[in-house]
Amino acid sequence: MNLAIAHIDPAALMARCETTGVRIAGGEPEYEPGAVLPAGPWQPLTSDLAARLKPTAQTADSTLVELVRLPDGPAPTSLAALADPLGDPDAVHLGQAASPAKALTTTPNYQDGRRIGLHLDNWDKLDYQSKHTGRRRLCFNLGPGTRYLLLGDLDIRTICRTLYRDPVNRYPHTDDLRAYIASGHQIGVYRLRLEPGEGYIAPTELLPHDGSTEGQPQPSTATFWLGHWPRGVLPAIA
Repeated sequence: MNLAIAHIDPAALMARCETTGVRIAGGEPEYEPGAVLPAGPWQPLTSDLAARLKPTAQTADSTLVELVRLPDGPAPTSLAALADPLGDPDAVHLGQAASPAKALTTTPNYQDGRRIGLHLDNWDKLDYQSKHTGRRRLCFNLGPGTRYLLLGDLDIRTICRTLYRDPVNRYPHTDDLRAYIASGHQIGVYRLRLEPGEGYIAPTELLPHDGSTEGQPQPSTATFWLGHWPRGVLPAIA
């Protein structure tokens, strides 16, 4: 499955998106061994690449990336309640995560504080055959600084099909992404800029991803939910 980013205006997507390849962390003490990182330098998104990112009629809502902004209207009674009217009564607020300024990637291993690089979520504990049906993550940037969403252009099921003769009984994991890159394969990474009040809905159980504040002088805080949302439940920013 190819990465699909919903957008109406290709120029608006191109204005906030760049791309590069990946590398394996090399002796960087702030990263886990084997962590997959953006290689840089970042290149502008071309019109051809923007066209390839366009969803097709076959793109399932559960696999779609959407760039969104906070909804219009009265503020919710609490931040946790923001997702209540979006169509999934069972959506879960995961809380907030503060990210320092100038971080190539943001997610730490909470056992020792080292960053894990591009990774897969596993909240839903899904096997290979079901991985594409997981809940999507809703995230908003609360500021004060700008941050980025990093997304790999290959989903973990495709990666597992390349690595393993019979992936059916596997539970795809970040280790599979690391093994794929360590064996000489490559993926593309897209960096999507999110200003305060902007966010995304993305299948983070399926796509390699992370946050980033690379090059940004201010820290930022992100807040997250998980849910099964239909496409188009929030205003789009691209």
